[in-house]
Amino acid sequence: MPSTLENRHRIRKSFGSLTAPIKVPHLLKVQLDSFERFLQRDVPPDQREDKGLEAVFRSVFPVSDFSGSSTLEYVHYRLGDPKYSVEECRVRGVTFACPVRAALRLIVWEKDTESDVKHIRDIKEQDIYLGELPLMTPTGSFIINGTERVIVCQMHKSPGVVFTHDKGNSHSSGKLLYSARVIPQRGSWLDFEFDAKDVLYVRIDRRRKFHATVLLRALGFTEDQLLKYFYQFEKLDLSDVKPGEDPEAQSYYRVFDPEIILDQRPQLPIADPKTGEVLVKSGQRINKRLLKKLENAKVKRLNATLHELKGRIVACTIYKADSEEILVPCNTPLTAELLTTLVENDIKEVELLHIGQQNTGSALRDTLTLDKITSPEQALIELYKKMKPGDPPTLEAAQMMLQNFFFKGERFSLSKVGRLKINEKLGLDDPLENTLLTNVDIMKTVKYLLELKEGHPNRMIDDIDHLGNRRVRSVGELLETQFRIGLVRMERTIKERMSLQDSDTMMLHDIVNAKPVAGAIHEFFGSSQLSQFMDQTNPLSEITHKRRLSALGPGGLTRERAGFDVRDVHSSHYGRICPIETPEGPNIGLIASLASFGRVNDFGFIETPYLKVENGVVTDTVEYLSAIEEEKYSIAQANAKLDKKKAFINDFITSRVGSDFSMVLKENIDYIDISPCQLVSVAASMIPFLEHDDANRALMGSNMQRQGVPLVKPKAPLVGTGIEHQAALDSGSCVVASRSGVVDNVDSGRIVIQADVDLSSEDSIV
Repeated sequence: MPSTLENRHRIRKSFGSLTAPIKVPHLLKVQLDSFERFLQRDVPPDQREDKGLEAVFRSVFPVSDFSGSSTLEYVHYRLGDPKYSVEECRVRGVTFACPVRAALRLIVWEKDTESDVKHIRDIKEQDIYLGELPLMTPTGSFIINGTERVIVCQMHKSPGVVFTHDKGNSHSSGKLLYSARVIPQRGSWLDFEFDAKDVLYVRIDRRRKFHATVLLRALGFTEDQLLKYFYQFEKLDLSDVKPGEDPEAQSYYRVFDPEIILDQRPQLPIADPKTGEVLVKSGQRINKRLLKKLENAKVKRLNATLHELKGRIVACTIYKADSEEILVPCNTPLTAELLTTLVENDIKEVELLHIGQQNTGSALRDTLTLDKITSPEQALIELYKKMKPGDPPTLEAAQMMLQNFFFKGERFSLSKVGRLKINEKLGLDDPLENTLLTNVDIMKTVKYLLELKEGHPNRMIDDIDHLGNRRVRSVGELLETQFRIGLVRMERTIKERMSLQDSDTMMLHDIVNAKPVAGAIHEFFGSSQLSQFMDQTNPLSEITHKRRLSALGPGGLTRERAGFDVRDVHSSHYGRICPIETPEGPNIGLIASLASFGRVNDFGFIETPYLKVENGVVTDTVEYLSAIEEEKYSIAQANAKLDKKKAFINDFITSRVGSDFSMVLKENIDYIDISPCQLVSVAASMIPFLEHDDANRALMGSNMQRQGVPLVKPKAPLVGTGIEHQAALDSGSCVVASRSGVVDNVDSGRIVIQADVDLSSEDSIV
């Protein structure tokens, strides 16, 4: 039975069998919310959160001069009122902007020559004008020199750590060469990669590669510490070996360790220590059943031949008894002569590296052997030579260079997103505020890469096209980046002027030059690839332009470099990015559109809503899930048959788990789609009977709707899909009264409404 919708006194019938439990969110929410988060305009200065413009100021300030005798601190910023309204700016051909003033505090220090303690000598505080910041209009656009512009959201690689391989393309043998890349939001990239000989290399900022162990040693780790971190140790018992006798005739024993001997094939039989019964024959693989036998028999050690011990690697540096003299350095292969030396020096137990299947292979140990470095200091010098060839290396300069690369906030930042992704991938629980790289991050990354290469069951490569590894940089974040660029330029001039001027007569307006900040903002709005002249053909074209996601732009891809995989539709796009609406031609797949119900969360990942399902019954709870979160759930389609109590009728339901579709028991369903149109964009959802269209024709249809010129006398369509009303409303094209009332007077420039309250309201027609 078709339901009846009454909308503005025009009767409309909905023939749809499904109704969405929630309304489509405001179609310009992405733009408006992002700019609001950036500006925090309505928040009192002392209550602003550390994000957006506030975060930029806090990250650059305080600024000190080179001698440390004066410091410029940031207090807060204030935003003035725009000089003209939106309509006036369009008519006058000026920018709709507001003045930005920052309250800065200059502190002059006095140093006590005897105690070397600093005291405050003088404090000056002043509001400094930093220029005009363009404001977003209520319809999500900017008025720049009288023309309406849109800042398009950018899709880019999420900061974090990514593990991948070359698909066998680099080497003629087709061998897979694995690599790991640490991607920060700001700063130097860090790449670890294997070559065809399984030697581990590192690149900083895509420069010349060098042995990865040079970097690990430069971080302060010794060879012993590195071997202990990356490898399991196996103990060799030498207590029964007699000095002075033939090594071949001696008895050697490996200490029994269940983790290590599982799946091994011993060269000598293993007997029960009490009865002498042979439990494991020579060459027999030790499975879990045999291992249980050995544990029950309380076997403490296993016979080992000299032949199988030769070539095994000493795990720890061995010192002479009662002295600091090194007898055997770590990472040394065992020989018969070395074993004789150990026995003669009364060494009863030796730790050896356990290198085998499903464990860390010999790659790191081989790299340590090749790098020919003995101390962290030597490693730092070597690192400096590789990064700055030609410069005379000093230890202080090398330490400063390494700190600047990854461990200083001015040069490097993972951002909260990057820290979140690294925590998830490497199993860490660092606070999200810690946006610098740590030694643990680097060590865990290398360990994960080594385990990935050896085929560890819980280690997998990342899909770089998955929406869990791509995020949206919306207008607020793009402006934040530009503001930071301007403030960093300004910081340089402040430092120079503070050093040149006399601290007693120094005034804030003399040392702060705001031109770099204003220049950076002006340049971004005027010439950035992501700042585009707004498509104003019709209301739909405006909305689509503001909801567009571009993989192009600064820091993104280029048309020539983008391959097929980046452009293709991915299973994680479901309900987040429209698989239909994209341009034809060279930009196909690089420019996409946000799906109807999609939203961008605080971390920049796209989320889509689902209804929670409990015990086969659909509840009214709506939950938004990101692409990573939904991987582990079973999600039914919106058209699954339900009874009056919202319980599934069929026992088996077609559902989605990750990228696979399968039939799942109704009790195992976790979520159900909100609406059938949640996987397409606004433009595509305006096509009636979309499911009967060929995909190519639907693509052309959704693109051509944006080219339709509005009629002089608009007419309602005979057939619609139900989203037209919201598209017209959210685009700002319709004149909407702010309060209900009676229309009192109408002319070509205004509509006067007698409001229900005793106030009159005027809405300009623009």
